[in-house]
Amino acid sequence: MGRFVVGIVGNFNLINDEYPAYAAGKMNCDALSKVSNVIPIIVPSSPEFTTVDELISMCDGFLFTGGRPNVHPSNYGVEATVAHGDFDRDRDALTLPLIKKAVSIGLPIFGICRGFQEVAVAMGATLHPEIRELDGRMNHRMPPDGTLEEKFAIRHEVTFRSDGIFSKILGSDRIETNTLHGQGIADAGDRLIIDGWASDGTPEALYVKDAPGYTYSVQWHPEWNAENDPISTRLFEAFGEAVRDYGNAQ
Repeated sequence: MGRFVVGIVGNFNLINDEYPAYAAGKMNCDALSKVSNVIPIIVPSSPEFTTVDELISMCDGFLFTGGRPNVHPSNYGVEATVAHGDFDRDRDALTLPLIKKAVSIGLPIFGICRGFQEVAVAMGATLHPEIRELDGRMNHRMPPDGTLEEKFAIRHEVTFRSDGIFSKILGSDRIETNTLHGQGIADAGDRLIIDGWASDGTPEALYVKDAPGYTYSVQWHPEWNAENDPISTRLFEAFGEAVRDYGNAQ
């Protein structure tokens, strides 16, 4: 039997500020192919091209990656402000119902950064538009300058529940991560289990309560150097195992 397929919901981009395209980072594809041992397929981030049910029938898992636009606050009952940044309503329209359907049937999902926030919103959470403006919070945003290595460098600690699922996967209840996000969870709601926090109290790892499948999501970027970083490797290996379990059961 060949490898199973994981859909990566791509981001809308303008190449050279004029050519419209849907794209996903090579590092996401590398992590899925080389560490999770699955086939990455880039999905245009718009419901114009496909339906949730069609995607579910094609894929054995989904990776919801980071992206510059934020989830539109109307999806969690808040009026948009300048602080909420840029949006991609097409991606929202595809990913939020896709997450809900995948969670309900046990199809594995893995959320990263914006994807972490998408999973949270799809499950009823709300978001802070700019967590660095909250008392006692650090600046979690990507450094504006520097090389990729500098932008994805380790910047803060994350602590997990000692008896939680992330401690079990990672073999530790304390790790060091990068950080490249401006928004964060405000109210997690009833469906999410927050299982990891930055030192300033910002939620960094979650899963969906009582979900029948893999729903683990992280606020940092484990796709960076996933083949060589032990923490990232364990996360993508665990996701790949969940995808194979799901695919073999179908």
